[in-house]
Amino acid sequence: MHCPFCHADDTKVIDSRLVGDGLQVRRRRQCTECNERFTTFEVAELIMPGVIKSSNIREPFNEEKLRHGMQKALEKRPVSTDDIEASISYIKSKIRATGEREIPAKQIGNFVMEELKRLDKIAYIRFASVYFSFDDIEQFSKEIAKLQD
Repeated sequence: MHCPFCHADDTKVIDSRLVGDGLQVRRRRQCTECNERFTTFEVAELIMPGVIKSSNIREPFNEEKLRHGMQKALEKRPVSTDDIEASISYIKSKIRATGEREIPAKQIGNFVMEELKRLDKIAYIRFASVYFSFDDIEQFSKEIAKLQD
């Protein structure tokens, strides 16, 4: 790492510690040229796969779209923000665990459906009605019947 003071090419690590629940490493460094000390933080870069829409359009994964969809379904439901964030993290880890460079949007939708079913049945039905494009009461009834089984 280059020294931020004298821009020398060589620095040495004099101390390392885990921070942020073990998700970051804090390193104290010292320049071998000017002897100035500085701190750096190291974080793992986890790359999310791209998303293949049903129209075959490809786009980058967008966590905000995921969050917005879940929040919309859970609007005015007794589910904490912490539970929503934990579900989003879980869904993201399932997406990464596929090991694919691209993932169909339908698969992400299925992950969301599983989590909403676990969090809140009403939110699940709300999301399902949009996700499956329900156009009559019979489709609602069938999905509710599946939940009751």
